[in-house]
Amino acid sequence: MSHANTGEPAALNMALLTVSDSRGAGQDTSGQYLEDSLVAAGHRLTTRRLLPDDVYLIRALIARWIAEPDIHCVIITGGTGFHERDSTPEAVRPLLDKVIEGFGEEFRRLSVADIGSS
Repeated sequence: MSHANTGEPAALNMALLTVSDSRGAGQDTSGQYLEDSLVAAGHRLTTRRLLPDDVYLIRALIARWIAEPDIHCVIITGGTGFHERDSTPEAVRPLLDKVIEGFGEEFRRLSVADIGSS
């Protein structure tokens, strides 16, 4: 991908993963909201999956997706709570090339201000 700024946002090929032990495809309201929002913003949803909270299944799927040249962005929802099975951060962390220090803290601060603590 080029870094040239054309003034118009680029349409990206997106992969969307919902991680949940309690949601089925018909109950995945977060995933549906994200899909609708991505498509409305002009992006292409190339694949969408729902997986249980299993660190190895999550990691394997994300590793496949980030190796695909036709997938530009991976969006993940779910599996980030404090239940022992919530394992999305642990699944993804070994796959990261770079960590943006402070981003997690700022995200949590904004989330608590918006929706309160869980």
